Amino acid sequence: MATDLQTVSNGSNFFSSGLRQRVDQLMDILYSGGVNNPMDSIEQISYLLFLRLLTEKDETLASLDKKYSRIFSGKWARFAWGNFVTLAGDELFNAARDAIENLHDLPSLSETGKLLFSRATLKIYDRPTLRAVIQGIQELDLASHDGHDLKGDMYEYLLSRLSASGTNGQFRTPRHIIDLIIALVDPQPGQRICDPACGTAGFLISALQHILRQHTKPADLKRGHNDGSLLKPAQWKFLESQAFTGFDNDANMVKIAILNLYLHQLERARIDLFNSLTTGFGGVYPGERFDVILANPPFSGKVQEESILADLNYQLNTRATELLFLKWFVDHLSPGGRAGVIVPNGVLFGSTKAATRLRELLLTECDLQAVVNLPSGIFKPYAGVATAALIFQKGTPTKSVWFYDLVYCP
Repeated sequence: MATDLQTVSNGSNFFSSGLRQRVDQLMDILYSGGVNNPMDSIEQISYLLFLRLLTEKDETLASLDKKYSRIFSGKWARFAWGNFVTLAGDELFNAARDAIENLHDLPSLSETGKLLFSRATLKIYDRPTLRAVIQGIQELDLASHDGHDLKGDMYEYLLSRLSASGTNGQFRTPRHIIDLIIALVDPQPGQRICDPACGTAGFLISALQHILRQHTKPADLKRGHNDGSLLKPAQWKFLESQAFTGFDNDANMVKIAILNLYLHQLERARIDLFNSLTTGFGGVYPGERFDVILANPPFSGKVQEESILADLNYQLNTRATELLFLKWFVDHLSPGGRAGVIVPNGVLFGSTKAATRLRELLLTECDLQAVVNLPSGIFKPYAGVATAALIFQKGTPTKSVWFYDLVYCP
């Protein structure tokens, strides 16, 4: 199980590739140029990086198929990445701003691409800084090395800067904790997987890597390749277009999740700006159900009572996000579906009627298979509350529960 980015690739290590230093340089350039909020820096890099990758994909497809209709043609040709690399000053600023603010209207852009650029704007106002960032992105070596695509690793490292900053209360679930939960839940090909508070999409990407790893030849795994070569074509098609769903009520997180999934070859994954606690599927509750739910939802927060879905809050009468999300998980699992979610310990030991009712649901409507007490302070300094991971399956009552206590080993 990978515990950090350095172990993601055995064949061509992310850190030895030089991409880490390049990412650090980009962040430093933006900070010095007046983009001081790490969230804004990552957003701006995301826009420009997507523009480069989309242009390269457009050129590749055009070279392979003479009948292919280019994305960057006609009046849209001026937004192709190569145009910006040669510009400077106000000319560069105006061209980049026009591209970022108008790409959502590009007819041939995918729905996820349009969502990525929805209400997008350029925030790099210092012209030399903008040119330095564009040149830096141009110089990134994003080609595959030894059969391993490092683009996803690079973006994961970029997102780790959110953990370092805790900007706007945003912090990411540690990679090794995500991987542990994924291993316990064990998602499979053909299953529909959802994270209703997806943030940067870490759980969804780890679920993909788990499925690929389980369907890669052992000899290839030893060489650092995790390519899912044993998957059947129909399984691949399902993974790419139907398997993964993510929701978040933060527009910035949605955009970051979209690009994160795009860089992990999941450009058709469903990511929506959606508040799971206040918005139902088509006005019907619970509506859509999933085979696997994975999440580390916001906790210690309160939702306005009049905004909460009435059916979600039925018999709970609570505004606590951690309790409402746990009810959402139970309601939106398909029969036989499995969940791996992080909750504050108050869910397990709280004496409120809502907490008591939820524990009853977990034990009677679900098979609560494991409670994994996570190390103290794992989310400090951004959240100091004690937490645990719950692993459960819907459809049969609980007979026994395994309790695990994880501790740090210095």
